[in-house]
Amino acid sequence: MNFEELKLTRQFLDAVSDAGYTQATEIQQKAIPRILAGQDLIGIAQTGTGKTAAYVLPILQTLKYPQGNEPRALILVPTKELVVQVAEQVEKLAKYTELRHVALYGGVGPKTQIECIEKGVDIIVATPGRFLEIYAKRVIVPKKIKQVVLDECDRMMDMGFWPQLREIQEKIPQKKQQLLFSATFPEKVERIADNFLLFPSRVEVTPQATTASTVEQTVYHVPNAPTKLNLLIHLLKDESWTRVMVFVKTKEQATEIGKYLERMRVGEVRLLHSNKAQNARMNAVNDFKDGAVRVLVSTDVTARGIDVFEVSHVVNFNVPSTYEDYVHRIGRTGRAFKTGCAVSFADVSEEYHITKIQKLIRQTIPVLDIPEGVVIEKTSFLEKQDQNKEIDRQKRLENPDFKGAFHEKKSPQAKAKLKQARDKKQRRKN
Repeated sequence: MNFEELKLTRQFLDAVSDAGYTQATEIQQKAIPRILAGQDLIGIAQTGTGKTAAYVLPILQTLKYPQGNEPRALILVPTKELVVQVAEQVEKLAKYTELRHVALYGGVGPKTQIECIEKGVDIIVATPGRFLEIYAKRVIVPKKIKQVVLDECDRMMDMGFWPQLREIQEKIPQKKQQLLFSATFPEKVERIADNFLLFPSRVEVTPQATTASTVEQTVYHVPNAPTKLNLLIHLLKDESWTRVMVFVKTKEQATEIGKYLERMRVGEVRLLHSNKAQNARMNAVNDFKDGAVRVLVSTDVTARGIDVFEVSHVVNFNVPSTYEDYVHRIGRTGRAFKTGCAVSFADVSEEYHITKIQKLIRQTIPVLDIPEGVVIEKTSFLEKQDQNKEIDRQKRLENPDFKGAFHEKKSPQAKAKLKQARDKKQRRKN
């Protein structure tokens, strides 16, 4: 279906054409007519399927042109990166209108954002926390807000935004159109829908937690972190790995891996994690989009906040223990009808998570052998201890009566060996 069949006006059809979109995605085909009809909507769709345009286009067409200085539409998203992405989409699709928007997010001073609001605004794109912060300064007058979008709702609930969302709902008019978009629909998101939406239509373009068919998924069983690094360097020798996102568990790990990749000269490398300044994070994303950066090492802070069409490969250096995050991580590739590859490195303690992920996505992920030439490192005593503890934890999840290897009191010899390994690791860090 092309966009003309969706009854969009000429100014938005021209903007869509300028953006390079030729045909509407499934979520756009199903959501846009319902939103234009004024219905409350629950949209369930995997990442990379055009969800943002599916609600931005009908909101823009409903607003039509600037009216007064007070906002009439509010879009709430979980992260500052996603605020920027959505605001860019609003600007792109509203180019032939005079509609005004502002992006509200933390990490920077609110002065400039407040000045934009005071000049007059039609659409606010915000994180819940920054919206409430500026509202408390009596800058935002919400009485004319008639459309509210909760995007990446499952992520907002994971990040603990329920109290803020409830507070925002109390401050805006009761009579409004509410749109909820999410890649998954767990019980906690269903609770939001029951509390905030009135007789909503539900659009589910794929089964929940389905990964894009354009993404080729594989997994390597790798014994330890040093071998994972060796495997990553080996894979990066392939020139088809042109734009790569590497997801890791912690910001400390992101820093260590980033430094190692720089030493190995695999191309330009940037880091994304919460310790990075906001400008540094935005510059890293923009350089990655422009192709000036080959490898972006990131924690899950960007799993849903970056929209780059040409990501060739996603690497799960660590398998996520929140299984929906796997869907969002690999959704960074294979976007907008493009193809991509998602590769996971799983040690013995992460095989449990792979099994759970396969159940969630209703797919079997093919296992590949570690290529010849990749050095298999010996697993350190400390890493082996951590793996065994994680395996015990998993077994207790399945069987609360399980008594693992770490249930009994350790012998003095075992304690001394563990302390020696930790001291050695600390000396290496220092």
